[in-house]
Formats: sequence, C-alpha cells, structure tokens
Amino acid sequence: MNSPFETRIEKLVYGGDGLAHHEGTTVFVPYVLPGERVLMEPVQQQKKFVRGRATEILEASAERVPAPCPRFGVCGGCHYQHMPYEAQVRYKTEILRETLARIGKIEWPGEIAAHASPAFGYRNRAQWAVRPVGDPPKPAIGYFQSASSTLAPTEVCPILAPELESVLGAVAAAFAAEKLHGSIRAIECFAGFPDGRLLLNIAVTRGGPAGTKLAEQFREIVPNIESLLFQAEGTENFELIGPGYVQYEAASFRYRVGHLSFFQVNRFIVDDLIRAVAGPAATIGWNHGLAVDLYAGVGLFSTALASRFERVIAVEGNVATARDLDANLKEVPAARARHADTESFLARCKETPDLVVLDPPRAGVPAKALQRLREIAPPQITYLSCDPATLARDLAALTGSSGSGARYQINTITLYDIFPQTYHIEALVQLQRLG
Repeated sequence: MNSPFETRIEKLVYGGDGLAHHEGTTVFVPYVLPGERVLMEPVQQQKKFVRGRATEILEASAERVPAPCPRFGVCGGCHYQHMPYEAQVRYKTEILRETLARIGKIEWPGEIAAHASPAFGYRNRAQWAVRPVGDPPKPAIGYFQSASSTLAPTEVCPILAPELESVLGAVAAAFAAEKLHGSIRAIECFAGFPDGRLLLNIAVTRGGPAGTKLAEQFREIVPNIESLLFQAEGTENFELIGPGYVQYEAASFRYRVGHLSFFQVNRFIVDDLIRAVAGPAATIGWNHGLAVDLYAGVGLFSTALASRFERVIAVEGNVATARDLDANLKEVPAARARHADTESFLARCKETPDLVVLDPPRAGVPAKALQRLREIAPPQITYLSCDPATLARDLAALTGSSGSGARYQINTITLYDIFPQTYHIEALVQLQRLG
C-alpha cells in the first residue's frame, strides 16, 4: 500500500487524526473531518495500520473552514484549526465518551458538560525551538513540524496570549537582525497575571556565552522580563538571573510560580477550574474536615480548598514545585505541604479524608495508589485528567468490583477545553463512594 489511494474519513480519534479503512487496513490521516473523501498518500506503514497525509480533499465537509494561522498544517502545534470551534468541542466530547467506553468499559449514560474557552489568545506558557535555517544558515525561532525535528520558523502564533505572541515576534526579529546569539537552542516563556511579567527558561549549547550577557540582550528585546533561567543543554548546570518566579492571580488567590513549576496554561479557564474543584465540596453536606490535594503543584487547588475545609494537606513530589507550594501555603493556616510522591504518601496515610483531589500528569495515577485510595475510602474523589486513556483506566479501577476496598460511582463528567485548536482533552470527574 505504497501508492496514493482514496478513502472516506469515518471519525476523529484522540491524537488529532481522522480514522478510515482501506482494503481491511486501518488508516490514520491528520487535518481531516468525518465524512470527507480524501486522496491519501501513505507515509508510514505498520502491520495493522497506515499513517498518511491528505494530498487532496475530494469531498469536503460542510464544517471545513479556512485556518486562521498561516503556519497551520506545517507547524505541529495545532490540529483542529480547519473546523469551527463549536465542532472542536463537540468532537472532543465524543472522543472522551468513546475512550471511556473502549478502554475503561465505562458506559456513561449522563451528560458530559463542556466548558468552552475563547478559541485563541489563551496560552500563558509556550515552548519554542531555535535552529539554523536558510542558506547561509541563521538561527530562527518556531515550533517543530508534526512528528519531526525540523523547525517551522514563525513570528506569529494566534493561540498565545498577547504578551507571549509579542515575545515570539520580538525574538524572531532579533534573530533575523543577528541581535541574539546562535548558541540558543530553546526558549520557554510563562506570563504572570495581571501584570504580564515574564519568566524565561533558555537552553543554550555548552560553551555558549555567559547568562549575564545573554540576559542583558534579552532584556533589551523583551522589556517585561522578571526572571531568566539558563541551562547548558544536556547538563544540570543552571544559572538564575532574577527572583526565580512571577506572581499569578486566579479566582481571587495569589500564587508564586517558579521557572520549573507547572501551572495551568489557559488564562481564561483557570479561575473556573479552581472554583469547580473546590466549590462542590461546600454543598454536599459533610462537615468539611480534611481535604487531601494530591499532585498539588504550586497549590492551585489547595489554597481554595483551605477556605472550605478545616484542614488541607497538599502533596507534591517535584522539588522545585514544592518550594513554590511552601511559599504559597505559608500564609494559609489551614493548609500544610507534604513533599512526597503520591504513592508514598498514601502508603503512610492513617486517616480518611473527606475529599481527595487528583491532578496527575498524563501517565495517570499508579495502580498501587488507586488501590490504596480504595482502602482509605474517602467519601469523595475529584479527578482532573489531561489524558482520556489513562483517565479511563483509572476510573475503571475506582468504579470496578475487582480488588478490595470501597467502590465509587461517577456523579459528573465535565470537559474543560483548556487547549483549543489541539486534540488535547482535559476532563474533571466527580466520584462518590458507594455504600
């Protein structure tokens, strides 16, 4: 199956591709819509499937629209700009429901509520690569092409918050004018709120110029930098110039966010997400004794939970993030931080919390931690997931009859569209203990 062939797209699947079948083989194609007939060129062939690209849309869907970004389809950052935003949310909801059923055997009959976002200008964090391009080669900034290490240079990115898109444009112009050194390999930028002060993480080649010199150059190009962290590529050698953090205000709470700490990237949704996680516990009718916030990060939910519960324990395993967590909970009497991984903390836990909040990375929650949760048996678990496959697996463990300990029922599922224009899915699930 090396020659181009026609196929009709059946549905979208998690990962951004459309799924089709041809001569008994499963086919995956990006940048398409269900119902479209496309001419597909194979680019990767495996035993059970073929990946390819649509060289021509033979019958276009009525939902197809022009992409607003001139780099769409070349840059690998976005996957859905060829469809209206309302369709993106609808397809993501369908994919979430199908993934729960296929992987977790969870046939959820209820509504999956969708919390939409403004479709563009939402990201408060971005990562850019820097590579030489052209002839003669000169350093340029941009994103990698899809499934590639080839740079797609750009000076625009409409999903970025205005502060970040301004940085991208200014740095791109500086490279073009040879005002920045070619030793730079990557730049990560995070914008605080509401002052828009910036954190920059900058990776440089070994033996590149000193951070102090580069910091002066960057401050001339980007005036609102608060702090810079330089790292020699492939080493653990860091150089910090600045306080090491910015401030971010969300849902009336104030957070310190450091260079290496995770924080939600959608500036429009973060307030509602905090209220959704902390709010329902205030209306269920328990006495609000203890809440445990696992994978607590900088304390995004812990701080809000402390206004609802007598005690909050915030658990975070990352050393750098834990420093921000300590600082953010310092003035919160009801909350205290624990520096431990989730599995170790739960293994030592001797009391039953009234609420456990889970906000794990894409890998989800380890099986031993889930089993220990069932043994501890908190009345309520709130699970915020950034990967529907691991969410389905973990919900199956919590709701299924296998294993000892409490079982849980799902009360609500809400899709929070934190990443418009991409295939990524964030879901908030409220679970209640049975019996």
